[in-house]
Formats: sequence, structure tokens, C-alpha cells
Amino acid sequence: MKHIFVVDDEKNIRELINKYLIKEGYKTTTFSNGNTVEEEIFRLKPDLIVLDINMPGINGLDLTKKIRKNSEIPIIFVTARDDEFDRVIGLEIGGDDYLSKPFSPRELVARIKNIFRRIDKGKNMTTDSTIEFEDIRLDRKKRIVKINENFIELTTKEYELFEFLLVNAGIPFERETMIEKIWGYDFLGETRVIDDLVKRIRKKIKLFGSIVEIKTVWGYGYKIEKK
Repeated sequence: MKHIFVVDDEKNIRELINKYLIKEGYKTTTFSNGNTVEEEIFRLKPDLIVLDINMPGINGLDLTKKIRKNSEIPIIFVTARDDEFDRVIGLEIGGDDYLSKPFSPRELVARIKNIFRRIDKGKNMTTDSTIEFEDIRLDRKKRIVKINENFIELTTKEYELFEFLLVNAGIPFERETMIEKIWGYDFLGETRVIDDLVKRIRKKIKLFGSIVEIKTVWGYGYKIEKK
């Protein structure tokens, strides 16, 4: 049974999410603030966190930064803030998805299931499921990327985009296509998220002197190939 943390200071929202998740067969633990969440992650080892951004005490963005230092647990943000800046920052620091209040509990459940499907698909890969391209080696089972035998640290979404482009090396993709492949649905109006992910991946692979680069296909999107 999948275990989900629900972190939200609004009792009615917390209870609504909790009700729907239990109905779908998930085990849940709820929190009215983020103060003890980090230590409970290591004690209870949940499978996913539904996290409000705007909370008293430590907010969702700062809590995510702390969590990401030690864990890649999937995080879905829910918040009353309908601001593109918050959305981009949340995904940039390692969030996996984002829903603005008010939202449909059914949509939240659908996105949770989508994340779990992707994770389970990765776990079912064979141990020799690796991708090698020039000086890059990607282990799809362990979700590890090496450049010239040096480990490169990528957030969840950075890894998934990099893997997608690497599997399809040399093929250009539109931003909308990449969004659909990585998030599993249309992320309307947020193509900037892809630009931000590409920018950060480029910076990281450049640090290791890779001969591979993500090239901009002007007026279209991106592709990965040898310099």
C-alpha cells in the first residue's frame, strides 16, 4: 500500500485530500504544518508528499529544498497561489507537479497515479538497462547519470527530461511534446518550465566538460547531440 503525506495548514483541504486518497486505497499521514515533516520522512518512509506552499512556519518551498538534500521522494505542490513564478520555482527546486486551489480531488488523484506509474515502470526495467551516448552513461534502473565516470546530480525532472532526450538523441522535440512526455499531460502555458530545466541541465553537464550538449532548435524546441 502506497503511503502519502498530506501537508496543508487548511483543515478542510487536508481532510478533503485525505478522504479521497483513503478512498483510492492509499495510506495517509496528515500534517498541519511542515515543522516535523522532514524527520517523519526518514522515520515512516512515505512514497509521495502532497505539499502546500504557503504555510506558517517553514513554507513548502523551503521544506522541499531541505528534503531534496537527502531524498528524491515525489512532491506535488498544492497552493492558493496561482502565480507562474511560484510554479516555476517549485518545479525548479525539485517538485514533481503543481495544482492551484481550488482543484479537483480527482485530478490530484490522477496526477498521483501518473507519478506512481512512471516510478513503477522504472523499477521494472532490467538491471542492464543503460544508455550510453558519447561520454555519458545513464543507468535507467538506478536513475544514475555519469559523465566520464563522474556522477552528475540531477533533480527528478532534470533526470527525466535528460533521459528522454538521450533516448532520442539527435531528434528534435517541441516543448509541448516534452512537457507531455515528462508530466504525462498538457501543462498549458508553462513551456518556460522546459526552458528552465534545459538551462540547468546544460549548466551541470558543462561543469564536467561533456562533449554532448542540448541544442536549441530555433522556433521549435530542443535536441541532444554531440557538439
